[in-house]
Amino acid sequence: MRRTNYMLVTNYMLKLAGTLELQVFLFSLFVVVAVVVVIYILTVWGNVGMILLIRSNSRLHTPMYFFLANLSFVDMCYSSTITPKMLVDLLSEKKTISFAGCFLQMYFFIALATTECLLFGLMAYDRYVAICNPLLYPVVMSRTVCLKMAAGAFTARLLNSMVNTSYVSRLPFCGSNVIHHFFCDTPPLFKLSCSDTHLNEKIISTFAGVNMVGTLLVILASYSYILFSIFQMHSGEGRHKAFSTCASHLAAVILFYSTTIYTYLRPISSYSLGQDKVASVFYTVVIPMLNPLVYSPWNKDVMLERGVGVGGTKRGRETSTCGSLL
Repeated sequence: MRRTNYMLVTNYMLKLAGTLELQVFLFSLFVVVAVVVVIYILTVWGNVGMILLIRSNSRLHTPMYFFLANLSFVDMCYSSTITPKMLVDLLSEKKTISFAGCFLQMYFFIALATTECLLFGLMAYDRYVAICNPLLYPVVMSRTVCLKMAAGAFTARLLNSMVNTSYVSRLPFCGSNVIHHFFCDTPPLFKLSCSDTHLNEKIISTFAGVNMVGTLLVILASYSYILFSIFQMHSGEGRHKAFSTCASHLAAVILFYSTTIYTYLRPISSYSLGQDKVASVFYTVVIPMLNPLVYSPWNKDVMLERGVGVGGTKRGRETSTCGSLL
């Protein structure tokens, strides 16, 4: 009987991919997924932390922090509407979504984006009253008024989202079923319709314009009055702190509004696949993560509650009131 000698296997080799191009692709995919996961974790952690911090401390139960807590809640839900599905699609071979799931995602996305715009406007108005009319602030921004403002913002978002989603869902889709985007949005869905969408585009652009341009005008008007008040400050240090803080907040607002206005207030015929995806990443993934970083570190009250020692007299606090403009 013939005896066969076998070699004892002590380790195995893993062949990840057959070609260099495929290896580069898989590595790039891993990096993208890792970055998105980290951003999403930071978004949820930062916004939940902000809500718990404001809720747990009575010193932060003011109109400014009431709106900031609402913004954190909206940002957390806003990101959760888009990012988890995007992560699943990045790791899946078949990137599919049902008809109902697509328009459900669109409904919540539009509702939360609308609320974000309205909260930006309300928070800017709150800072305008606090800085330019401090004696009237307790009356103008009372608890009842703040609750009515927040209720109005959440009601407006539902109506705006309902109108937008209903108009798009009624369109006939008889051509391609490939959405060239990472989530269900109106511009790419208009591209899939086999009917004339000119009227629908005008209606949705009107709603988007009223929401974005209206709140942007409130923000610009509030900042104009605030900056005028800053110029009247006698303290050079106070002006420097106010300008540095206001600049960071204005940068966050400009980033949000520039990307959203670029996407939704221009003709669908000029829709660009690559550019619109990049713009969408900013206002759906990046900005919800940045908001807690922008609003809390510059605010002395939040820093004190987090255990960060901040020196300064009572007058120093007053001259840096601009520290939470939004």
